[in-house]
Amino acid sequence: MSLNCWTVPTLLGISKLNCKGLACLLVLTVSVCGSASGMCPTACVCASDIVSCTNRNLSRVPANLYKCMKRLDLSYNRIGFLEPEWVPVLFEKLNTLIVSHNSISSIITGSFATTPNLKFLDLSSNSLKSLGSPVFQELRALEVLLLYNNHITQIESSAFGGLYKLQKLYLSYNLLSHFPLDLYIGKHKLTELALLDISFNHIQTMPIQRLSSVPARYLSGIYLHGNPFYCDCTLYSMLIFWYQRHFSPVVDFRNEYACLLRSDPRGYNKLPLLHDNFLNCSESTINSSFQAFGFIRDAQVGDRLVVHCDSRISDAGTYFVWLSPDNRLLEPDRETDNFRVFHNGSLEITDAQLEDSGLYSCIAINKKRLLNETIEVRINVSNFTVNRSHAHEAFNTAFTTLAACVASIILVLLYLYLTPCPCQCKTKKRKRKLNQSGAHSSILNSTPPPPELPGDEKKASTGKRVVFLEPVNEPKHGQNGKVKLFPNDNVIAESILKTTRTKSDSDSVNSVFSDTPFMPST
Repeated sequence: MSLNCWTVPTLLGISKLNCKGLACLLVLTVSVCGSASGMCPTACVCASDIVSCTNRNLSRVPANLYKCMKRLDLSYNRIGFLEPEWVPVLFEKLNTLIVSHNSISSIITGSFATTPNLKFLDLSSNSLKSLGSPVFQELRALEVLLLYNNHITQIESSAFGGLYKLQKLYLSYNLLSHFPLDLYIGKHKLTELALLDISFNHIQTMPIQRLSSVPARYLSGIYLHGNPFYCDCTLYSMLIFWYQRHFSPVVDFRNEYACLLRSDPRGYNKLPLLHDNFLNCSESTINSSFQAFGFIRDAQVGDRLVVHCDSRISDAGTYFVWLSPDNRLLEPDRETDNFRVFHNGSLEITDAQLEDSGLYSCIAINKKRLLNETIEVRINVSNFTVNRSHAHEAFNTAFTTLAACVASIILVLLYLYLTPCPCQCKTKKRKRKLNQSGAHSSILNSTPPPPELPGDEKKASTGKRVVFLEPVNEPKHGQNGKVKLFPNDNVIAESILKTTRTKSDSDSVNSVFSDTPFMPST
């Protein structure tokens, strides 16, 4: 029996179909949505547009799957790597692909060319170690990507390039040691990313200063708990700031935030990071972090200041109003004194004055989403002239103190190294006079030399001997009344022997330095 399928369009408009038209419609449906055989693979379970091939020891995707399926589950198999041929047929309607709990160790560029319309991709619990660039560029409609419980240690900046609609990225339970800042800053940033789970990795420090430029609608979805952070007051201030703004990652997992002392890198003693301020951080450090995130603004008198309302619900349907410290309502398109509110929520102060200082509140209202949020910003306006005079006085005081210290040091050095010591000079002069007087008395003394001392007394003597020069009894012709010394004049040069004094006694001192004549004992 032959079927005339060309009659189907006309039969669709008839309220009562005959058997011939119904059979033709069934064949048309099978030919469009069915596989080549029109049967579900024996290794899988098929339910309408859902195909489950879990725990079937598969190494690749079966070739005879339904082309119109929307969900494919390949978990708990032995797929080792992803390459362009691992999905042999184009599945344009497939939006959910689950390949968790396999042995995937690498992903080659072009692996998802046959699944371009995926919105949910699960690659969790595999053996991935790194993500090159770019491996997901074909998945321009992807919204959720699961990569948790792998062995990822490195992610290149362009690994997620092309994922313009990605909203949730799960990277927990990996081996990352650096925060992937390129997801928020740079040419490959993900503008729609609302959730980043990077908990339970190996991150020890955070780029807090660079994160301060990231809008709050991104920061409110960063999960950092379970990382071995070093104890740091700046990190503590950032997390306290997030907690005060009721960011869910900090509020929901407050007890999971801990830190390690740098002296204890192995983590024997973990400190709770968000309990009772164990780090004893100063208030100035916390305020500086708030200032870095734009919630404390400083200005001078006469400055033009623009303050942004960093709200988490700053989308197209959000309406912003500001409340001044004196409870004045500041709204868009209504200029009040020197205040102006823009439609994006920014507040402009055209000519800042001292009385403009205080706490301002930005209220973001989204009627469609039934959401509202209040952000408080403190503005401090100071007088530059007064501050400069105080700074000048402080500089003069510091300079005067420094100059006095330098002058004192110079005077001390001059006194120590250039002034002669009077005591030392007097000692040298006294010794010189004693030597001269002793030599003079030795020469003029006519007393014969003392008898030799015994051996024991020689050892106790000073070791120096004095030679006494005596005149001849009968003067001879030609002496002219002068005292004639020994015939050999060289004896004078040997007046002091070369032996060195080892020990002084009273006899030697008297014989050398005393002006009284030395009298030998009888």
